[in-house]
Order: sequence, then structure tokens, then C-alpha cells
Amino acid sequence: MTDQGMSPPRSSRFWDRMAPRYSRLPIADEAAYRRKLDITQSYLRPDMDVFEFGCGTGSTALVHAPFVRHIQATDLSQAMLKIAQDKAAAAGVTNVSFSHAAIEDWIPGDTGYDMVLGLSILHLLEDKEAALAKCHRMLKPGGLLVSSTVCLKETMPYFKLIAPLGKALGLMPTLRVFTCDELARNIMAAGFGIEHRWQPTRSKAVFIVARKI
Repeated sequence: MTDQGMSPPRSSRFWDRMAPRYSRLPIADEAAYRRKLDITQSYLRPDMDVFEFGCGTGSTALVHAPFVRHIQATDLSQAMLKIAQDKAAAAGVTNVSFSHAAIEDWIPGDTGYDMVLGLSILHLLEDKEAALAKCHRMLKPGGLLVSSTVCLKETMPYFKLIAPLGKALGLMPTLRVFTCDELARNIMAAGFGIEHRWQPTRSKAVFIVARKI
């Protein structure tokens, strides 16, 4: 595991505290998660290089690893990454690299990535628009952005008032409140064309596959 840049200390501490409990949580909707995996894997090829930011405990990266050449996975929580590394070692997965970095700090290589995964992370960023613009720059021509993002503004708009207080008290991470349509507009404004958009029934998260144009 390598380090790049400086991660936001308060967010790091929050997710470090959460890591053991987070790793034990069951998937809330197994069928929806499986469908997202299947859709993503329909785009994967054995020669692809993938970047994932906000990888958490690495579960999704490890599921996708057999279908690509390499996955570079990053997170700002050292505790999350330690769990991810242990999972990879236990599963014998050798083509996933885990690095300690926030998306804002990551310095990509010169060749670019074929796909960027941002799963359950865009709503937790201070500036999702800047992150989307960086994803666009990191991708090869025609590369893909895959995201699954919680959009609370339509169903729980009061979180816009609660989230800053929760963050100030150290009880919550950064949490941005926006609609699915607002997120889609942000993605298109960053230079992507949306190829697939799906929101499971009763879910607050929207799943989007977008291509760099």
C-alpha cells in the first residue's frame, strides 16, 4: 500500500473509527448490488486498467479483479485499506493495488485509465464537480465512469440542515445533498455522455455509467 498526498484528517478519523463495523455490515440490497456488478462487468475487458476512489474495504474491486488487467484502488482511511489488503491476501488476488489517498490528492500516471469507479463516494466529497472533472482527465478517450451515488434531496431534504451539524460534532462525515437529476447534470457538464442510468425501487442511490466524450 502506498500513500499519496495528505488526506483530510477529520474525514480520515471518522472512517478509521467506522472501518471495523463497516466491514461487518451486510449489503442492504443484494439483488441491486449484483445487478450493478453485472452491468459494470459487461463493460470490462481483460486488458483494462481501472481506478477506484473511495474503495472502502475493497469488496467491489476484488469482485471485478478477475475481469481486468489491474485495479488501482484508493481510500483516505488507512483502517479501511488494511481490511482491503487482508481480503485481497486471503483471496489470493494480486492485480489490485491499494493506496492511501483522497481523489483530490491522487497523482495518476501518464497512460490513463480505461474505467474509473466512484461507488458510494460522490455524495461524501466536498467538491464532487472537481472530482468528476479529474475523473474525466484521468480517463483515456472513450473511457468509462461508473458511479453509484446516494441522492437525498428528493426524499430527505432536511439532511442539508442536519449534515453540517453532524460533521461539526464529529458524528457524520461530509455529506452533500442533491437530486439524481442534479448529479446527472454534473456528470454531463464534466464532459461525459450517460450510457446507463438505473435507480432500484425504494433506493436513494442512482447507478450511472457514463462515457468520456
